[in-house]
Amino acid sequence: MADPLRIALISTGGTIEKTYDELQGVLDNRASVLDVLLGSMQLHGVELVRVPLMSKDSLEMTASDHDLIANTAQSMAETHDGVIIVHGTDTLAITGERIHERLGTPRIPIVLTGAMRPYALRKTDAVQNLTEALLAVQLVAPGVYVAMHNRVLQFPGVVKDRKRGTFVHLNDVQQNNG
Repeated sequence: MADPLRIALISTGGTIEKTYDELQGVLDNRASVLDVLLGSMQLHGVELVRVPLMSKDSLEMTASDHDLIANTAQSMAETHDGVIIVHGTDTLAITGERIHERLGTPRIPIVLTGAMRPYALRKTDAVQNLTEALLAVQLVAPGVYVAMHNRVLQFPGVVKDRKRGTFVHLNDVQQNNG
């Protein structure tokens, strides 16, 4: 039997991890739901190493936060077979570009994912997106990617399409507008 793939899962917060605060009446990043989400999955042949880096809405991230995520991804890429970064969608593309600028093509796949709707909501895309990221990190060639909504897109050039509520590649946007 083959050794399991060692995958680092870096959590940074974002909508995917938001929970409802009944006292304040808001969704916020106070406690991670990733362990609950991952506990419901069958992950045969995978050893997940959880790296709880921060718990922020990505709109609140600073340049130093993006650098910290990129540095952590680089460090994890040295000792793991793949890296998944759970990230807020509003600035996910900034972090993906930062990692690509720093590492070029890393020796392993680094896959970013998130959700447009929190795991805590009934109609969430969190389960689908995390599942897709877990599969993508095992199948794609070394590089930096986003996996969401039945697509895997490679950096550089990935952007959030706010009208469609998903990520697209700049090449796709230019072809559709040209």
